[in-house]
Amino acid sequence: MTDLTELTAVRLVDGYRKGDFSPVEVTRAALDRAERIQPELNAFVRLTGEEALDRARRSEERWRRGEPGGRLDGVPVTVKDILLMRGHPTLRGSRAVSQDGPWDEDAPSVARLREHGAVFLGKTTTPEYGWKGVTDSPLSGVTRNPHDPSRTAGGSSGGAGAAVARGAGPLALGTDGGGSVRIPASFCGIFGLKPTYGRVPLYPASAFGTLAHVGPMTRDAADAALMLDVIGTPDARDWSALGPVPGSYTDALAEGVRGLRVAYSPSLGGQVAVRPAVASAVRRGVERLAELGAYVTETDPDFTDPVDAFHTLWFSGAARVAQRLRAGQRELLDPGLRDVVGTGARYSALEYLAAVDVRMELGRRMGRFHEAYDLLVTPTLPITAFEAGAEVPKGSGLRRWTGWTPFTYPFNLTQQPAATVPVGTDGDGLPIGLHLVAARHRDDLVLRAAHALYEAGVPVPPRPAGS
Repeated sequence: MTDLTELTAVRLVDGYRKGDFSPVEVTRAALDRAERIQPELNAFVRLTGEEALDRARRSEERWRRGEPGGRLDGVPVTVKDILLMRGHPTLRGSRAVSQDGPWDEDAPSVARLREHGAVFLGKTTTPEYGWKGVTDSPLSGVTRNPHDPSRTAGGSSGGAGAAVARGAGPLALGTDGGGSVRIPASFCGIFGLKPTYGRVPLYPASAFGTLAHVGPMTRDAADAALMLDVIGTPDARDWSALGPVPGSYTDALAEGVRGLRVAYSPSLGGQVAVRPAVASAVRRGVERLAELGAYVTETDPDFTDPVDAFHTLWFSGAARVAQRLRAGQRELLDPGLRDVVGTGARYSALEYLAAVDVRMELGRRMGRFHEAYDLLVTPTLPITAFEAGAEVPKGSGLRRWTGWTPFTYPFNLTQQPAATVPVGTDGDGLPIGLHLVAARHRDDLVLRAAHALYEAGVPVPPRPAGS
């Protein structure tokens, strides 16, 4: 018998069409899986079982009539608890947020999924306001890695990554302000896409401004393309949203990578110390791209680490979050968040604008870089998952999460599309990610290359034990 929790969204929709199984069967299986993994992994802040089954029953009836309500009708999906979902509190991992409603509005991405018949299983965990690259918070505790629960799932979309990896729905909505889709996707061994900024509308606007993207976390690139076709449409509430895309990301997958110009940068010009197991797995992935017809050149983009500028923008955003809170509420914040709030509050307007200048120059450099290369490939992260409940690896000497994410946050500054593809595991069985980056508005190239790797059989980590 088919394990329904193993199936991708593409396969589920095909199965509904053929009558192989029903949305109700699939939803029950996904909810059962979510309930089973929750005590071990803590991926959810809230499951919405009865509501999910009600939506699944209505979907089942539409499929029975041969009139599906959209491209994801009956497909289970989870929503990070940063994004509004009608009828349920969005607490953002914080004890400072009141549960009082009315909670009567969907975020744009959630609204598009609802319009296409998706079944919402629940809200997934986040660190407080999504401020760091691991997932633990004073509100919901520690989220753990599906491959080794003593390790972190990454963050800030850690609950989403753990849920998809363990079969609690094939699709998840995450947010990414410095790597928060790609970090947990890499640590959990799934696919994660940060689309071009504005491709997926965001409302309410993030306190972290135009660093914050919304993106899919999925089993593979085909599912992400399907999901982006649904959520990547304009919404009047986001004035920075991009216009409609001509064509379909799903249709573009078949174009593959033959003839694409790929720049492979193993360590950003020696700026990053990458663990040998990670470096080897990513190099094998790049070699596979070459075998598939891409023209691969080992070279580096011309920039130095923009971490100071990123910190200025990111910590200022954190300070803006806290500015809206009363004194008593601020005392409830994660101590690490309070620390960066204090740093952010001390920046001057001129320091902020200097960081914007760094950002614009980085964007210019990457724009010119992509005149010569269609794609940039790096490791997603230089390490694999470390101990749960810590912001940085023990004994690393690092102070903040940005110290171990040097490949991710630069491309939030530049607003480029970037994705992580699993390309194997280290000696401890922990997943390794390959990072694909393209020029702004070329999300199709990232998805095409990722899909080509999946089709070629890159060594995707096996489903974690206990699923």
